[in-house]
Amino acid sequence: MANNEPPNPGRRNLLTGAVALSVAPLVGTTAAGAQVGPAAGPAAGNVPVVLNINGRDNRLTLDVRTSLLDALREHLHLTGSKKGCDQGQCGACTVHIDGERVLSCLTLAVAVQGRPVTTIEGLAGEGDRLHPMQQAFIDHDGFQCGYCTPGQIMSAVACVKEGHARSDPQIREYMSGNLCRCAAYPNIVAAIKQARGEMENG
Repeated sequence: MANNEPPNPGRRNLLTGAVALSVAPLVGTTAAGAQVGPAAGPAAGNVPVVLNINGRDNRLTLDVRTSLLDALREHLHLTGSKKGCDQGQCGACTVHIDGERVLSCLTLAVAVQGRPVTTIEGLAGEGDRLHPMQQAFIDHDGFQCGYCTPGQIMSAVACVKEGHARSDPQIREYMSGNLCRCAAYPNIVAAIKQARGEMENG
């Protein structure tokens, strides 16, 4: 006996059709026939950028989507700022822009042109002498694996300059954006307290 029922299209064909229907409204055409929608948007391009890093101007050509963190690490080979979560949650990429702490993974490089950027490499300035905060982290063993340490130090310096290092609870609160998986937090607090005295008296 002949089977007059239509063939079963199968799950794969149904899914293919559903995807096509869901995408179709996103891309259309104008009356003149020009394509509109996401596919018609201009591709991101490269632009000339001048970044002032640690007191020195650096001329680069970057994709406009390049983060400051990637510009530092991949283009200028300043690898002190670490890429931890790359989502602004761990603080390992903290740098100073105009003297304020900023998460470089969430900052576009093109957005900081004409603004001084300081990284962990430029914190101590000229010579071999460490910044008081760097020395304090060594003195109090404020790190174990060391991966988060550059971001911790940059935030700690800002914390003192902001006036948010008057007590242990205040230090913990204003350093809470910097995570240490090795849990060296008590040592970090002790380091900040030591450096605070030197920074304020120096």
